[in-house]
Amino acid sequence: MLGYALMFLIIAIVAGVLGFFTLASLAASIAKILFVVFLALFVLSFIFGKRRV
Repeated sequence: MLGYALMFLIIAIVAGVLGFFTLASLAASIAKILFVVFLALFVLSFIFGKRRV
């Protein structure tokens, strides 16, 4: 999932440089959403993954 977030971030940067500002803002917002989901899943797996004794 982090790979997808980085891919959309790169797409947003390239689209912004080329002047496609609508596409850049869409790709940047998708990258933000994916990154937040990745962080939430990472924290949850870190908390609940250590329960085995």
